[in-house]
Amino acid sequence: MIYHMLQAGQDWLHPLRRAARGGAGMLGRMDLRHPAFYPLRPWAAALDVFGHAGITHARPEFGIGPVRVGNHVVAVEEVVVAATPFASLLHFRKDVGQRLPRVLVVAPMSGHFATLLRNTVQVLLQDHDVYVTDWHNARDVPLAAGRFGLDEFTEHVMQFLRAIGPGAHVLAVCQPVVAVLAAVALMAEDHDRCSPRSMSLLAGPVDTRVKPTRVNHLAKAQPISWFEQKMIATVPWRHRGGGRRVYPGALQLAAFMGMNLDRHVKAQRDQFWALHDGEAEKASQHRRFYEEYFAVMDLPAEFYLETVREVFQEHALPRGRLTWRGRPVRPEAIRRTAMLTVEGEKDDICAIGQTMAALDLCRGVPVTMKRHHLQTGVGHYGVFSGRRWATQIYPRVREVIGVNDG
Repeated sequence: MIYHMLQAGQDWLHPLRRAARGGAGMLGRMDLRHPAFYPLRPWAAALDVFGHAGITHARPEFGIGPVRVGNHVVAVEEVVVAATPFASLLHFRKDVGQRLPRVLVVAPMSGHFATLLRNTVQVLLQDHDVYVTDWHNARDVPLAAGRFGLDEFTEHVMQFLRAIGPGAHVLAVCQPVVAVLAAVALMAEDHDRCSPRSMSLLAGPVDTRVKPTRVNHLAKAQPISWFEQKMIATVPWRHRGGGRRVYPGALQLAAFMGMNLDRHVKAQRDQFWALHDGEAEKASQHRRFYEEYFAVMDLPAEFYLETVREVFQEHALPRGRLTWRGRPVRPEAIRRTAMLTVEGEKDDICAIGQTMAALDLCRGVPVTMKRHHLQTGVGHYGVFSGRRWATQIYPRVREVIGVNDG
């Protein structure tokens, strides 16, 4: 019922938003700076804001153009090198004539597509051969593909590292930090030759008992049965994944926006005045951000519920109780993979200390191979996107990868 209500709302608003965009486009072809057309400017701005405020389930393009590598500007080609029903391993191939460190970027499966990490990838491409886990929208995955839970997520990380080959590095952003740590621990215990040489863990919930945030409190406020009853819906049969139980991406988006509602309302208000006053570049930046932000993907119900239970309610990893297909996950088995943890000073999703906890869990890694970076002045998204990511955090990531590559 939840999904049908959400879908009905989107279906009803879609033609209205399309008409609003068309109307804004028609008005935009007039010279609204002319005094005779001045009264139309508020209408044009309002139609544009409304027309671009809708949720979509369409995956945006990475659209990463040529990047500078050393003294050369080279083209980037996106190539799928491995795939399952639930994810593709996307390679950003460059013809640079030299070997660059290979890095697997593990994107979060948290309601947005992997393209949310566009800036993360773009910065990494300067010095690295980059691969990304491009998770598929669960509502487009047929029931015949089976279940997808935390075990399957962890297995995908191991599978994709093996597809890349020995000597790679891994970087996890936010929610997949726990699964990546588990995957590296399992591979280390098995003496897997494709174990990564380094892992960079950015703003991930390793131990949410440390300075719990509002997100952490909400995850513990109800029993897991409540989440299953209230947050899980069934995909309508009109979609390829019809009948699959999912956590709708629209609900996750609403939760994210609710945490900072005043900020999002102000952003839309500022967009109205930017359009009204003809500030084209400012309006374009806003539009690009929210087109990405409003593009949502549904999560498999098993993955969502297991993440809530294992990571946020039972704290299975820091308590030594996390298992993979019944097998204990032992972070202390990691010995030869260098580590970097990164946290943001103003992160209201993953608090200071929650990611750094990984360093204590990995007792087998020599202290000389462990590093931590606390970035001042940034919230959650600033850890992996934006100016401080590019100028202050990325150099630490590059150094850890460079020192341990070869």
